[in-house]
Amino acid sequence: MLPKIFRKTPLAWRQLMKEKTRLAIAVAGITFADMLMFIQLGFESALFDAAIKPHRNLQADLVLINPQFQTLFSVKSFSRERLYQTLGYEGVQSVNSVYIGTGQWRNPETRLERAILVWGVDPAQPPFKSSETKENIPQLKQLYQVLFDQAGRPEYGSVADILKKTGKFETELNSKAIQVKGLFTDGASFAADGNVITSDSTFLQLFSERKPDHIEVGLLTLKPGADPEKVRSQLVAGLPKDISVLTPEEFAQIERKYWEAGTAIGFIFGLGTAVGFIVGIVIVYQILYSDVSEHMPEYATLKAMGYGDNYLLGVLLQEALLLAVLGYLPAFFLSIGLYHLTFTATMLPLFMKTERAVYVLFLTIVMCSFSGAIAMRKLRSADPADVF
Repeated sequence: MLPKIFRKTPLAWRQLMKEKTRLAIAVAGITFADMLMFIQLGFESALFDAAIKPHRNLQADLVLINPQFQTLFSVKSFSRERLYQTLGYEGVQSVNSVYIGTGQWRNPETRLERAILVWGVDPAQPPFKSSETKENIPQLKQLYQVLFDQAGRPEYGSVADILKKTGKFETELNSKAIQVKGLFTDGASFAADGNVITSDSTFLQLFSERKPDHIEVGLLTLKPGADPEKVRSQLVAGLPKDISVLTPEEFAQIERKYWEAGTAIGFIFGLGTAVGFIVGIVIVYQILYSDVSEHMPEYATLKAMGYGDNYLLGVLLQEALLLAVLGYLPAFFLSIGLYHLTFTATMLPLFMKTERAVYVLFLTIVMCSFSGAIAMRKLRSADPADVF
């Protein structure tokens, strides 16, 4: 004897398949609702990942920043002295520093200026993980040489194309002539539409008002075998309170938290996901309600035969779950295609993640189950006396 749930399933399936046009409309509606959730969650994740990508590209075991730091868009500096003080602590092997500022890049074709994030680093000690960036940084030893982010906005000009064709590209940054000596890939984010990397000496020439002994980010490399948490605890206890000691991931999450909780962005994407969820509930409810209304005599007959409300609710929930699966699958594959299309067009790190796929499937099941539970109110009104 098959378990009861398997004996119920054919009835739910037959109910759905009886009206194929209605089933197709229901599946299309759920697919649309799921795609809306996939798109909202995907764009939110991609934009946040893009915002913290530069942080994760920094090579360090621990990071020093100003406690008031919130975002690269409005970065806070601190005294380089604090960075050197860490060398006196056991476990710290070497230190490195990074200048960060927002400059004005001039597109030589349109003569229009646009804000761009400028990273000032020591060419002899590249602070980045990317091999592409490390290979090009030695070209920055001369003044007014920069590396350009080829994944930035096109409004900066056809920098990559011109550089690859002619071998040179000249423009102005903060009204000073500079030369692009190489390319790297980072991408646009909330903080900036693009990035350039230059030497610390060039950075101080471009931002003449900046103090050389004040930096934005301090990078600590620990000795092999050193415990990062132990070293961090010692630094927190020994250094003045005008500095924060973080792991690289904590440093990245400060940026994410700023854009997620400190602006309306997180709310907007969350609202879009909620709208998709509600749309799905309405669509599934309408389909199930119509199905129940058309088959009231049959349901009343089942009640007259001794089947209770729990059995009928089980059938209705099975219909809802079947609709959830039938609508989710095309939404999943269509969303993968849209993600790839968006990545190709914008270079945003937009990919299908396992946790997102599972989360949307969970929301779809909840959405359809909730709709089935609401439609059950109509089913409860089925009166066996109506059959006779």
